[in-house]
Amino acid sequence: MPSILSELDAVARAAFETLGYPAAIAAVRESDRGDAPYQCNGAMAAAGIAKKRGEKVNPRDIAAQAVEIMQANAAMGQLDIAGPGFINITPADALLTTRANALLSDPTSGLRVESPQTIVVDYGGANVAKPMHVGHLRSAVLGEAIKRILRAQGHKVIGDVHMGDWGLQMGHLISELAEEQPNLPYFDETYTGEYPSESPVTMDDLARLYPAASNKAKSDTDRMEASRVATAQLQSGRRGYRALLDHFINVSVAALKVGYGNLGVEFDLWKGEACVDPLIPDMIEGLKTSGITELDDGALIINVDDKWDPKTRKGTPPVMLLASSGAVLYHTTDLATLVDRKAEIDPDMIVYVVDQRQALHFEQVFRAAVKADWYERDQLFHAGFGTMNGKDGKPFKTREGGVLRLEDLMEIMSDAARDRLDASGIGADFDAEERAEIGRKVGLAALKFADLQNQRMTNYIFDPERFTAFEGKTGPYLLYAVVRIKSILRKAKDMGVSAGVIAVAADTETQLVIALDSYARAIEYSAEKYTPHVLCEHIYRVAQSFSRFYADCPILADDVADEVKASRLALATATLAQLEHGLNLLGIEAPERM
Repeated sequence: MPSILSELDAVARAAFETLGYPAAIAAVRESDRGDAPYQCNGAMAAAGIAKKRGEKVNPRDIAAQAVEIMQANAAMGQLDIAGPGFINITPADALLTTRANALLSDPTSGLRVESPQTIVVDYGGANVAKPMHVGHLRSAVLGEAIKRILRAQGHKVIGDVHMGDWGLQMGHLISELAEEQPNLPYFDETYTGEYPSESPVTMDDLARLYPAASNKAKSDTDRMEASRVATAQLQSGRRGYRALLDHFINVSVAALKVGYGNLGVEFDLWKGEACVDPLIPDMIEGLKTSGITELDDGALIINVDDKWDPKTRKGTPPVMLLASSGAVLYHTTDLATLVDRKAEIDPDMIVYVVDQRQALHFEQVFRAAVKADWYERDQLFHAGFGTMNGKDGKPFKTREGGVLRLEDLMEIMSDAARDRLDASGIGADFDAEERAEIGRKVGLAALKFADLQNQRMTNYIFDPERFTAFEGKTGPYLLYAVVRIKSILRKAKDMGVSAGVIAVAADTETQLVIALDSYARAIEYSAEKYTPHVLCEHIYRVAQSFSRFYADCPILADDVADEVKASRLALATATLAQLEHGLNLLGIEAPERM
């Protein structure tokens, strides 16, 4: 069934149309005052329209006329006129009850869109041969939530990790491995046999080889040249080096699947820049043929802004397809990725969940793709985000100034959660294994919710103590709300009490139903703007509303009538379903008990 808001909105719009005013001015919204749950401000706009017609009408009079019409509809409960002509609306108990029972039978009511699309969400972006670090957190957590929210609407969503597996870093690895193990067949250009199926390196080897080579190259020009030569030979198709790249990728992907899996993040595609390298020559020729490329000091470019001034650096700089040396650049591989996605998926939309500091890069790439007539501009969106910072306000690092590994960050959060649980006595009588698992879930929920509750573009401070609190807008607070309802349902089962039909009566029941009613709108706005913080706000509001309801309306008390118990238990069940569904969209899992 339609939401309560949409029912009231339809009645108000019809009333104003009957009075000769545009329906759009009568939109009903949730009120931020305590006078009534909903409000319609159409009378003021109507008075303005009447004035332009040469009519002098008091907006309160228009409001009174609208109220008289609206009152005849059964959806309306109490209607009051406030101030200059605000119409305060309290829905009828029957409408609240009907909607509450609809949500009980279908917690996802109203979420799905009429015309689902095929959408690629590009997030993750971890590099081959490097351990995941704190810089990968926001892209992974935001991207996963956006993917799940879009899927909840019925869209076909494809998550792509888009690994960094091309360029100089691969040359560093190859040249360093050549120094350590020069007798491997990959370095023998005369070798024609099959290369070993087992990788000559582990993930630990790769994590050691890359920084060793990189540090040497910074102070040794010959060492840097060796890496550049290896990179060029790899990109030119040297057989042994391509076989090594396959090993590097396979070893890295296995490790990344564990790392992302521990974070509760999954991808449909494990592609990287190397996958699209074969497409680049034909793509370059096609762009040349289209006439949108030009040479600039030997480099092949696409001018994406006629107002670009290289002297003042104003405007959007050109896309660099090929350097004067003939080397392929990041613009080129990202454009080739768009070509690949067009051919393999033909998406309606591509969303890039990448650090906002890459905004200029994506603007250049998007403009080039539009100029090439591959995509429309509104099919490409960069969902940029801010950084997680230390208490110094700078991107979070270790005490030594290095980049913190993601697994270490998660361990910090698990430890903080366990300390918080121990201090509060929660789960003190559980066995060690269950306590450890609860600590892991609480720590992960604290970390994810702390990230997702912020507006996407906002920077925030890493504060494990605040994140793991069981009070306030935190992940643990939401988990506790879920666990409390589960405990109530278990107790009800032991008492032989079953959920029945919801009959809304108390004010706190009304507030809870109205909060539950806004779920589809929260999902819609989160999906439209790629802003999971809106869903976070909704879930927190529902948890708060349930807390007030639970304090005001005892569910299983001896002096509560059986039909009231059944109704309140059903409302708790509907709340639990929505909380768990919403938390799942955020990638957060609640324990059964705490």
